[in-house]
Amino acid sequence: MDNLKKIFFLIIFCSAMPVLAATQVNVVGLFNNKALLMINGSGPHSLRAGQTKNGVKLISATSNKATLIVEGKRQVLGMGQAASVGSSSTSSATDAGVNNPVHLYADSRGHFFGNLTINGASLKYLVDSGATTVAMNSADAKFARIDYKRGVKSKANTANGVVDTYLVKLNTLKIGTIVLHNVQASVIEGGSPNVLLLGMAAQNRLNMERKGPVLTLTKKY
Repeated sequence: MDNLKKIFFLIIFCSAMPVLAATQVNVVGLFNNKALLMINGSGPHSLRAGQTKNGVKLISATSNKATLIVEGKRQVLGMGQAASVGSSSTSSATDAGVNNPVHLYADSRGHFFGNLTINGASLKYLVDSGATTVAMNSADAKFARIDYKRGVKSKANTANGVVDTYLVKLNTLKIGTIVLHNVQASVIEGGSPNVLLLGMAAQNRLNMERKGPVLTLTKKY
């Protein structure tokens, strides 16, 4: 009988304990003073600066980042980044673990843009199935501290004529919390392309699932 009483007391005690559920937020669209957010897997929700949805308040937004208040905690997230915030602990896109899905939202032309990190430098990218490698201009490569001139040199025809290109390997490329190592990239001398092209060298290592305007990226291996 004493054991039954103990079990009954434990059930009552556990059922009375509060359940601490984290609020999950994914940034899938960014505009001036407006952001599109996935909140706890639902959405996308369109919020303007000052608006609140499901406990998430948008403080400000630009085309590069959104500043949010989630569970009373300030979060600054770029395109495709996520945060999972509980009432007692916080984890952002940089510390919420690795290889969490990244959600991108199509723009008016059906293109998917996001932000990734190379050598700690944040670069805007476009998902481009027509690009063989991860392609970037030389200014972006310098910003990311890539010593591209030690790569394999070749020539390429562009709208600006024939230019030098360099084939390199990126030690680490991060998309949200997805981490890819030893990714083949091409650096094109000059200002083209104007945003980094996330080509097949990276896409082949990702599962890419589109549902309506949302493209979800997850790591294969």
